[in-house]
Amino acid sequence: MTTDSGTKGEQAMNWQDKGPATAAIRAGEPRSAQGEHSEALYLTSSFVFESAAQAAARFAGDEPGNVYARYTNPTVSTFEQRLALMEGTEAAVGTSSGMAAILSTCMALLQQGDHIIASRNIFGSTTVLFNKYLGRFGVDVTYVDLTDLDAWAAAFTPRTRLLFAETPSNPLNDVVDIRQLADLAHAHDAWLAIDNCFCTPILQRPAEYGADLVIHSATKFIDGQGRAMGGAVCGRQEQIEEVVGFLRSAGPTMSPFNAWVFLKGLETLQVRMRAHSEHAMQLARWLQQHSMVETVHYCGLPEHPGHALASRQQSGFGGVLSFVVRGGQPAAWHVIDATQFLSITANLGDAKTTITHPATTTHGRLSDEDKVAAGIEPGLIRVAVGLEDPEDIQQDLARGLDSL
Repeated sequence: MTTDSGTKGEQAMNWQDKGPATAAIRAGEPRSAQGEHSEALYLTSSFVFESAAQAAARFAGDEPGNVYARYTNPTVSTFEQRLALMEGTEAAVGTSSGMAAILSTCMALLQQGDHIIASRNIFGSTTVLFNKYLGRFGVDVTYVDLTDLDAWAAAFTPRTRLLFAETPSNPLNDVVDIRQLADLAHAHDAWLAIDNCFCTPILQRPAEYGADLVIHSATKFIDGQGRAMGGAVCGRQEQIEEVVGFLRSAGPTMSPFNAWVFLKGLETLQVRMRAHSEHAMQLARWLQQHSMVETVHYCGLPEHPGHALASRQQSGFGGVLSFVVRGGQPAAWHVIDATQFLSITANLGDAKTTITHPATTTHGRLSDEDKVAAGIEPGLIRVAVGLEDPEDIQQDLARGLDSL
């Protein structure tokens, strides 16, 4: 993808030759005639045409250019171009939320009678979307253990069109071999979609391992400060055009203001993801030593079953971990309630450390049987490690752990 930034050597720069951190800061739409340094925020619902003929050509798709903000917007387009470059895909499209990205992908690429294979430990809302809503339209879903490739292979039917996985998973940090899963999908003429929310393209680029679609909740680490809702789908041009067609008709598109916020988030994504990973590793090691902690789930730990694989296909381990405390739900709630500055919220990817009880929040709508299958224990606590001093995070957690 070549884009013109409008000045000096940035004119007609090929950003594919640059690293993802450089693309995150520099690539995208050209500067306007005003010569702004920071990306312009185009707060407009519509665009003016020079003539009726031009309007007709734009609406028909015969001439490139903006038509209506539900279809295209320069600020949103800049975000899409940058994220595609960072992920190493041909194109990307912004959506109103991460869940809107998943819904739009399925509605655009699947039809009645199609079949999805999904990892059992995907985000709870994704499970509800698949089971309750896609099921109404005749799309079936089979769930398998993320790391069991034999189970993935056995779940295929002649109707299978999509494989969907999060890696690392939420909240247990399980990791799947993306290359092997992609090869399996392609051997059955299916697509592989990877939710890359935990790693972002800074730590993992699933398309390099054969994934067809990469999905983001931009609300999380891409924003980085818990300010705006948004999502994105990255992939080949023809796939993204199908998703754009659904968004154009159905409307769950990204707002220009939120896209501008995400552009600012992308500029600092590399330094933040490195810091999140460093802080999470320090906290995971500390938790391992606490007598009231049974298990720590963090793929950066050598003891984690997915550590070796994560070390190969990721350049870092991310900022989210979970751990099981002795004493079940009462003990978990005690630890959470004893914190003084950690934010009790289900969001993640924030500069502020957040803490939540998955069994009653993010995965609360799952049946007890599904929770057990997904490893969501009553004593499980998830921490999305922020950018505060790691020692302060430890002390805040120690207040509850030491008093159990």
